[in-house]
Amino acid sequence: MTIPSADSVATFLQSVPTGLIIGGVERPSSDGESFDVRDPSTNAVLATVASASVDDAIAAVDAADAAAADWAATPPRVRATILLRAYQLIIDAADDLAALITAENGKVFSDARGEVVYAAEFLRWYSEEAVRIPGALQTAPSGANRILVTHRPVGIAILVTPWNFPAAMATRKIGPALAAGCTVILKPASDTPLTALALATIFEQAGVPAGVINVVPSRRSGPVVSAMIHDPRVRKLSFTGSTEVGVDLMRLAADTVLKTSMELGGNAPFVVFDDADIEAAVAGAMIAKMRNGGEACTAANRFYVQEAVAEQFSAALAAQMGALQLGNGLDPETKLGPLINERAREDIHGLVSGALDEGATLLVGGTVPEGDGFFYPATVLTGVRADADILAHEVFGPVAPIVTFRTEREAIDLANGTPFGLVSYVYSGDLSRALRVSEQIESGMVGINRGLVSDPAAPFGGMKQSGIGREGGAEGLLEYMESQYIAVSWA
Repeated sequence: MTIPSADSVATFLQSVPTGLIIGGVERPSSDGESFDVRDPSTNAVLATVASASVDDAIAAVDAADAAAADWAATPPRVRATILLRAYQLIIDAADDLAALITAENGKVFSDARGEVVYAAEFLRWYSEEAVRIPGALQTAPSGANRILVTHRPVGIAILVTPWNFPAAMATRKIGPALAAGCTVILKPASDTPLTALALATIFEQAGVPAGVINVVPSRRSGPVVSAMIHDPRVRKLSFTGSTEVGVDLMRLAADTVLKTSMELGGNAPFVVFDDADIEAAVAGAMIAKMRNGGEACTAANRFYVQEAVAEQFSAALAAQMGALQLGNGLDPETKLGPLINERAREDIHGLVSGALDEGATLLVGGTVPEGDGFFYPATVLTGVRADADILAHEVFGPVAPIVTFRTEREAIDLANGTPFGLVSYVYSGDLSRALRVSEQIESGMVGINRGLVSDPAAPFGGMKQSGIGREGGAEGLLEYMESQYIAVSWA
């Protein structure tokens, strides 16, 4: 892993498209609107990108529609080969793509490069799944006919992705959609559109036909996405983002009964029992909390530590959190980059201040540094009340509030005391206890004695208000397909 030089980053940035990608052609927005993309480390402008209008959105649907029949008819092996080629091209460009992510997102280079490899893996995984689309044949119980079940592409898919993983959230949707035979329109987050535009170039180089992948950055997200949702040619919506926006999109999708996948907010509990290996628990907490600087839906958000080991765990976590050096993510000495924007920092500092007002104790961090960029230090709070306001929010940043508990039942109740249920983490030296607790925790994913659960081969998704549907695994492919039953008689 080599961090590119500033000159190298600037050169690569010049090669990234800044227009809309519709039907394989880069073009400005129909009304000439554009917006600036800024480096959160300095607030300097990196590039000015076209802002899609409603007319552009419909043009993207036109392009996806024109390419749909041919792509659906493309043999699975051909689709697989293209996806595998795209995987290799991303791996070959990993350092440049990682530097681009760091520039527009702020995360440290090591995190960005890890994301690039993770993003590429979705394409390799779905290149393998593309040739394993399931089907079934059985005799009807009455014996009157055969039951033939096939799966077909759902159709044109709208993909709306967030800013925190601009590469991985795109490929996690594009990979299965293309493997299934769908054409797509990607609407990336306006804070980080450059990565999506760079990926569009790579997909073109890999041999994806024009119109199969269209990219429409926009500051006018509401009208643009609504226009596409209400186009009768669109049959799928996949969204990753906040629960509030997801609920609004589900309401809109109901108008045309779209097939939807929603990966929404999280509020992950990190439970440490007194029989846990505390050194391992702290190491896992650093991954679960500080991956992507805490700006992740899978980030540990609420730390519940059994009383007997709470002081030991808290002190060790504070020591490691406090040692993280803030700075530009392209600096090799930096271990924690900036938050995405000023509003994010204000929100997080407000939650920390509120917790302190409610009686929490600050072990490390908690102050806004002076200077340029949207930096916030790694922060650990102890003595947090079980009903503290900070625990009711998804803290999208480097803040670890610690609550103590006495009994296993109390830990389970605390973990489940949220409308969200994306992921949970459980640390215990007793595997039977860890499994017992995991089965009672209401979340779509659980990490036992590990701080990382994401894997392209596993179904990613949540319960309750954390969403519907799954991404990754074999399940992720079926999200872009419709089951069709055919009754056949050949007697």
